[in-house]
Parts: sequence; structure tokens; C-alpha cells
Amino acid sequence: MKKVAFCAVSGNGMSALAQVLLKKGYEVYGSDISFDEGRDKANLKALTAAGIKIVPQDGSGISDDMEFLCVSSAISDDNPDILAAKKKNIPIKKRSELLAEIFHQYEYNIAVGGTSGKTTTTAMIGYILDKLGKKPCMIDGGMLRNYENNTGLPNYIYNEGNICVIEADESDGSIQGYHPYIALINNISHDHVSIEELVKYFTAFASHARHGIVVNADCPLASKLEHPNKFTFSIQNPNAGLYASDIHPLNNGIDYKIEGRKFRLNLVGRFNVSNALAAISVCMMMGIDQFEAAKALEGFTGIKRRLEVAGTNARNITLIDDFAHNASKIEASLAALKEYPGRLIVMYQSHKPFSARTTGKEDGVVFGKVLDKNDILLMPEIYMRDPVKDADISGADLVQYAVDNGVNAKFLGTKEKVREFILKNAKEGDRIVIMGARDNSLPDFSRQLLKDL
Repeated sequence: MKKVAFCAVSGNGMSALAQVLLKKGYEVYGSDISFDEGRDKANLKALTAAGIKIVPQDGSGISDDMEFLCVSSAISDDNPDILAAKKKNIPIKKRSELLAEIFHQYEYNIAVGGTSGKTTTTAMIGYILDKLGKKPCMIDGGMLRNYENNTGLPNYIYNEGNICVIEADESDGSIQGYHPYIALINNISHDHVSIEELVKYFTAFASHARHGIVVNADCPLASKLEHPNKFTFSIQNPNAGLYASDIHPLNNGIDYKIEGRKFRLNLVGRFNVSNALAAISVCMMMGIDQFEAAKALEGFTGIKRRLEVAGTNARNITLIDDFAHNASKIEASLAALKEYPGRLIVMYQSHKPFSARTTGKEDGVVFGKVLDKNDILLMPEIYMRDPVKDADISGADLVQYAVDNGVNAKFLGTKEKVREFILKNAKEGDRIVIMGARDNSLPDFSRQLLKDL
């Protein structure tokens, strides 16, 4: 049996790959500094139960007979696992390289791109194909609620078929390395790098599609991408290849029509109807009937931390956990919530200084656009900020950007101070939104806060 190791195995993307290789018959070892420090205990338990051998991140788990070590892009070259692998002449692969290797083994490979919505849309495609008996392999960056009862972490679907669906990351340019059967481009908006660079990435991605591309006609930049076999979807333009009309929010979801036939999603927000159309369009390009795909999608229950309702207490205060971390994602999530009654108290934790510097002002504009005078925005410090290296940027700067756009915003420094503020100020009927990426403690923070309320 071939042996492989994963450094930073607790990450959503890394753990999905590790579990897929386990299903393919590899003996899989994994390390994570979070495990060594006593954090991410739920992930540790789930990955161990799946059959991954968890080892300390001190190089001791890297043996001479390993095929390769897969490392997260966040891992530095002086990591003990990397040093041990180099000493033993064991090949080192980045996550994106391994994902591309697996992806290109499949005849019908579908890559989902876009600066927003790709995690949910990837899951939707995988779910539809799975439910319709097409036996896909699906590798995602989020946890699928439909598969929570499976052993391990539910961020993948594995079947012995000839279809593979992946979430293709644009942040590091690796999206240009995929040569998919079908390329989906959900949208293109400012995130990670400049718009000009993103357009270059997605243009290359679209040109590599062997069979065809699916693009969002409602996105000005995505709609300009060309391919001899191009299919469009829209929630605005009836002339698109697939169009949804009569979109209406429901208490626990949203309904819409395709060619006069009504369908329902167990998700909120017009943007999720757009995601659904993207997924259905891809399935149509795979030869699946659009109505059959839309009907199958009615059973989809979503992704954890994507406007996930943690619960509602006796005072009718609802706690919502959300992954939004750039302007377009923030706007989509909060606009969906503003379709329903009740004040919003939003804790937004920017995940890294680079993003705060590049898109912080845009975030402030969006908060001002979506939140009204009764809503409250609270911010702790930027999650990955180094007080010395990142002295030029702080959560206080992000709060000021929001205040400049008319938002009732406060910088409170720590999540504990945010918690104290919410406990003191939350009223009946409020929706509390805990929003941010990278910090794996946020789901537990949300659920504990709900208990305390």
C-alpha cells in the first residue's frame, strides 16, 4: 500500500484530498499544528475515525517509504515536516498540484471557478450528480450538510466513476493549470489580486475547457469570456440559456421558476438561485434534463458556515454563522438576510492583513450599502495580524471605513469583548451574524454565544 502524508491536514481543502486518497487505497498520515495545540478537536476526531493516521507536526511522521508529502500553501519552508521530507528525498507537492493530478485522471472533469459562490456551486453539482446515480468524485472547500452523517469530514463525495467535480481556486493563479471537460465561471470580482490579473486567470481557464464553458450572464466580466461551446445562465436576463423568474423568499428558503415550473431551495438569498442555475447548467451540459436536476437540488441542505442558522433561542434571537470574507460575499449574505425582518448585529472578523489592505475600503462601502441605521457592526482584531509586521493595518481601520459610510460600527479588539457586547445589547427578534474566514473557532464561538444568550 502506498503511503502519503499531509501537512496541515485539518484545513478544509487539505482534509478533502486526504480523505479521497484514503478512499483510493492509500495509507494516509496527517499532521496539523492545531491538533498539537489542542485545537480543532472535532476535525481530529473525524479524520481519525475516517482512518487517517494523525502524527505530530515535528517531522517524526515522515518515513522513508512515503510517496510524497502534500503541503498547504500556508506552510513555510522551515516546517519540520518539510525539512524531514527534504532530508529523506521525499517529493513535496502543493495542494493545488495534487488536486490537479487527481482531477486530470477523470474523463469528465468539471472545474468550478469564480470569486464568490464556488464552494456552494461545487457542492450542488456533486449532490445532483450523486443523487441522479452518476457516481461522481467531488472535492470541495466546505462541509456538505447532506453528508454530515458520513464517517470523516463531509467536504467530499467519492464514487468509483468517471466524473470529477472540483472547486478551482483563483487566489494563487492555480486555476490556470486546469484543463477541464467543463469550466464554470460563476463571477469575477475583486479579491486576493487585481481585477486585471483575475481576468487573465479566468480567460486562460476558459480557454482550456475541452467541451465547453458555463458563465454567469449577470456578471459583466464573466459574461465576456468566450468559447466555441458557451452556455449562459441568469436571474436577470430572460435571453440567457437558463433563466430563473418569479424568485420569492420563503421562511426557510426561496422558490423560483424555470420555464413556468416552480422549484424550491432550502437556502436563502437570490444569489443561491444563481448558484443553483450554475449547477443545473453544468448538469445540462453533461446531458441531464434541467427539470430533473432542479428537482434533485430541492433536497440540498447547503454548506456549513454559509448563512448557516445555528439556532434560535426562547427570546427569538437567531444566531447565523457565515464564511463571507470579501465585499461581494458580504453583500450577498447580508442582502439575503435583509429580505427578512429583524435587526442585524454583525460581528465581522477580517481573516488576514493582506485582504484588509486590499479590499477593506470596499468592505466598508458594502456594509454602508446593506446595513441600516438600526443594525450594528462589531469587529475584533484581524485574525492573522502580526502586531509588529502588520502595524500599518488594524481592525480599527476597517471599522473607520464602515463608519465613513454611515454604519453604526464599533471596534472591540477581541471576540470576547464582542461576546460581552452582544450579551448586553441583544434584543428579542435580533439576528446575530458571526462572519469571517480561516478561524476554525468561529463555529464553536457562535454556538456557545447562542447558549449564553
